[in-house]
Amino acid sequence: MSEWTWEYEGYDPAAERLRESLCTLGNGYFATRGAVPECRAGLIHYPATYAAGVYNRLESTVAGRRVLNEDLVNLPNWLLLRFRLRSAGGAAGPWFSPDARQPFDYRHTLDLRRGVLTRMFRYRDDEAGVLGVEQSRLVHMADPHLAALRTVFTAEEWSGEIEVESVLDGGVTNSNVHRYRSLNRNHLVQVRVGAAGTGTTWLRCHTSASDIGIGMAARTVVSGQPPTSSEVHPSRHRAVHRLVIPIAPGRPAAVEKTVALHTSRDLAISDPYGAAVDRVTAAGDFSALLDSHVAAWARLWRRADVQVPGEAGRVLRLHLFHVLQTLSPHTADLDVGVPARGLHGEAYRGHVFWDELFVLPYLNLHLPEVSRALLDYRHRRLPRACRAAGEVGRAGAMYPWQSGSDGREETQPLHLNPRSGRWLPDNSRLQHHVGSAIAYNVWQYCEATGDTEYLQTKGAEMLLQIARFWADTAEFAPEHDRYRIRGVVGPDEYHDSYPGSARPGLDDNAYTNVTAAWVLRRALDLVRSLPARRRQEVLERVELDSGELPKWEEISRRLRVPFHQGVISQFDGYGDLAELDWKAYRAHYDSIRRLDRILEAEGDTVNRYQASKQADVLMLGYLFSPAELRDLFRHLGYDMDDELWRGTVDYYLKRTSHGSTLSGLVHAWVLARVRRAEAWTYCQEALEQDVADLQGGTTGEGIHLGAMAGTLDLVQRGLTGMETREDALRLDPVPLPALSEYGFSLRYRGHWGVGVRLRSGQLRIGVPDSEESPIRVVLTDRAVSVAPGETRTLLLPED
Repeated sequence: MSEWTWEYEGYDPAAERLRESLCTLGNGYFATRGAVPECRAGLIHYPATYAAGVYNRLESTVAGRRVLNEDLVNLPNWLLLRFRLRSAGGAAGPWFSPDARQPFDYRHTLDLRRGVLTRMFRYRDDEAGVLGVEQSRLVHMADPHLAALRTVFTAEEWSGEIEVESVLDGGVTNSNVHRYRSLNRNHLVQVRVGAAGTGTTWLRCHTSASDIGIGMAARTVVSGQPPTSSEVHPSRHRAVHRLVIPIAPGRPAAVEKTVALHTSRDLAISDPYGAAVDRVTAAGDFSALLDSHVAAWARLWRRADVQVPGEAGRVLRLHLFHVLQTLSPHTADLDVGVPARGLHGEAYRGHVFWDELFVLPYLNLHLPEVSRALLDYRHRRLPRACRAAGEVGRAGAMYPWQSGSDGREETQPLHLNPRSGRWLPDNSRLQHHVGSAIAYNVWQYCEATGDTEYLQTKGAEMLLQIARFWADTAEFAPEHDRYRIRGVVGPDEYHDSYPGSARPGLDDNAYTNVTAAWVLRRALDLVRSLPARRRQEVLERVELDSGELPKWEEISRRLRVPFHQGVISQFDGYGDLAELDWKAYRAHYDSIRRLDRILEAEGDTVNRYQASKQADVLMLGYLFSPAELRDLFRHLGYDMDDELWRGTVDYYLKRTSHGSTLSGLVHAWVLARVRRAEAWTYCQEALEQDVADLQGGTTGEGIHLGAMAGTLDLVQRGLTGMETREDALRLDPVPLPALSEYGFSLRYRGHWGVGVRLRSGQLRIGVPDSEESPIRVVLTDRAVSVAPGETRTLLLPED
């Protein structure tokens, strides 16, 4: 495979769900899984299309309780196109399916540069002969409402006819995730189908509760050989366009299916049905659509590509491809957040968690307008977050752990353990550190872009309300002479209560407390830096009394961080938990990544043990540079030196099962600064998480967008030590022998295409010609200025 292609040889039903996720095509507005067009959803195949932000809420009965779930909706299937052969005598054979008739010379190729998925195969019909099939599909990156599928049929040494059915199928459900099978999954209602002129079918429907209108239209035409018949057969949920096409050796038949999708959430349309029909009618043929689509991708690659040699670079480019398909320039026009599983599947119900913490730092330096739109998603839901805080007796904003359409808490009270079959309490809604992640994203975006207008308006409102929540949540404990934050769950997620306790949550999670202190400090810095008039406006808008600020200052200096055995405690009492026999569990189970499920199925609980699912305390080393982390602890009144941090890293490395795709990423980032020899092992794990489906089947339910974007940022900021603060690019590169050369381009403070390349102890920075000011570059031993039109090569300090 080349650095720009991803290929699969042969047909493998067992791997089909994984291929479908990794071969998904999208444009930021909608995406379609890389399923074969001949098959409807079943045990092997799962064709599905998702539009960003299209959610619906359904009621189900789970473990005797009525629950409401909001899901990203599987939209009508536009992809269906099946065929069968007719012999010279006119007898029709069976409809082709790769599961019923084994194809040969089978190859799936994903072209990352062009955003095109190609499928080639041959198969033998007992009556007619051998048929060659080549399919190309795209989800248009220039026009976000279009997609197209071109299928070329070639007869080998026989003549006859081929019958083709092009279908828009509204009889779909949300069935991608097996463990959700007992829940209500029928989201689409009022499905209507019909024809709009020769060769064009349409389908319209609504979501049952959110009442989002969906309009879809398909134009199916034949080039090369005019069809002998072309008929539309509408049924209850399906618009079927059936064509019969003559075929002979040397006279291939090409069927082009062009599809338009609109929803009632779109701007500048009258209705989704009319907009879809108009758009598909005006669309060019496949060749024209391909040209404009490829040109749009070329513009994207110029802005965002990363150059890393070898297999690592090829996987990174696949990761970037899927990030850009989920969060493209089209996303900037939408009210959507960062779906944790992309637009690739239905795991996590398409919800928005904290994954933007791993996504926005990359986007800030390539597509800042998209970052701003994703922050706007949070700002629009700020009133709901303030309401949620008020409902639990707190001031400020309490953002939900899982967010969807309107910003309410979407985390369910129960979750299923597939190992035991039991539904268990889900306390992950206590991960209030999501608020700190949002504040961090606001600050990072404004530092990277210099967007002071955003920082002083919408950003300020979010930052101040999140700070206010932490200030009101912290309780003073005289016995410690410090403030405590109690009843929370940290990033680890395994531990959600103390052993034997009926009260959910833990006290003084170190990550939560330190990031809360950081939020309070940044909020105070912001208020102090605002011009007097703007300060008054902001304080009035959030109804903040300046008398609250001294309390914020005090809490920011006196939040408690627990310690044990000379290391930072994940939470108060972590060191008192039992040690797990890791060797025995690794010997007994193929994988212990989901140790929590294993122990629960055994009648035990992970709450009893010093065992973490993923980085928790060590997340501090992901968010903050060593200097920043020392400063944070110093501000809190604690000494933080290299020995303490190294000891903390070693301690938790031995006690982590890596049950999250984010775990390898964070550990690679942290180890690059602490134990460099081991960092590349975790880098490789982070790269392979989805490609090799290391979580055991989860990638088929949707890629892990945070982990994919995080690997890109690992190169961009982690290995370079890049920080965008104090109006400078600060770099402190970490040399890794396994990655001796790499490069990328940035969009920084008005400069488009700033080139950064590291090689053999040298850093080369090129700034494109413009009227902008020079860029200030700060290394550990000096600062230089690089003017527009200039390229400088700098020798890096000795390690």
